[in-house]
Amino acid sequence: MHILVVGAAGMIGGKLLDRIAGQLDVLGEPIEALTIVDVIEPIPPAALSDIANCGQVDLVVPGAAETLIAARPDVIFHLAAVVSGEAESDFDKGYRVNMDGTRALFEAIRKEGQKAPYVPRLVFASSVAVFGAPFPERIGDEFFTTPLTSYGTQKAIAELLLADYSRRGIFDGIGIRLPTICIRPGAPNKAASSFFSNILREPLVGKEAILPVDVNVRHWFASPRSAVGFFVHAARLDLSLLGTRRNLMMPGLCAMVGEQLAALERVAGARATALIRRQPDPVVQKIVSGWPSDFDTERARALGFAAETSFDDIIRIHIEDELDGMFGG
Repeated sequence: MHILVVGAAGMIGGKLLDRIAGQLDVLGEPIEALTIVDVIEPIPPAALSDIANCGQVDLVVPGAAETLIAARPDVIFHLAAVVSGEAESDFDKGYRVNMDGTRALFEAIRKEGQKAPYVPRLVFASSVAVFGAPFPERIGDEFFTTPLTSYGTQKAIAELLLADYSRRGIFDGIGIRLPTICIRPGAPNKAASSFFSNILREPLVGKEAILPVDVNVRHWFASPRSAVGFFVHAARLDLSLLGTRRNLMMPGLCAMVGEQLAALERVAGARATALIRRQPDPVVQKIVSGWPSDFDTERARALGFAAETSFDDIIRIHIEDELDGMFGG
């Protein structure tokens, strides 16, 4: 099996590679070749160095996507994207990367399939941002997408393309609508949702964090460990079970910011929550207020997707996976 990971230098891409390194048959059969690319050349885990081909690739550059697909990978993970806050502040960059880059990849697969039969599995990282207000308190599988940000619009366009290219047999695709991934390791990024991780990650290592929204803000979460599990499961799933509805909201945990902080105090004590400073940010509050907060994910769960059911577990997973079981400044 040949795997292609586009956007492999990102957090989820890196953790997906770690999962593959720990189990080379994680997708159901042995992985014999691995191509990993991003706009910054990714570094593979040492255990994958013998099978990994790494590259710095921008999908919008003419011929770049065609070159990747010429090797005919069996499974393609498309994780590359400009995050929400940056896509909102830089209109041109967001559409160039999130829409034009995705279309270039899809078209490269179509053109390769015109030479000889070729229908790879394609797993696409979509987002909760494809939904926009007004919406019901709990969104079901039949609810329509009405994004209120450029990022959400770009992801929704890509979802429509994925469904149509799959319908026409160009590839066998599935779109994974990710909850906000929490707790994200590393430094804060430009995603509007990054504070959800910041207010937990920084206090766990004795650092101050800024809370830009009200504690009653409610949102939909899953851990990085669950996110990787979503992609691995999607790559192995019998996609005929999806029919024409190729984009799925992933399971998660609905919680208020105040519930996040209460879980932090239960796990790490009052010294951790004392490091959080409230500093309202109207821009972030406006973006977040347009996001949905709760979902009925019965369809995804019936297909075998799963996530955490408590924020205490999400925090403990971060401590185990990123802090070697230790925390505190």
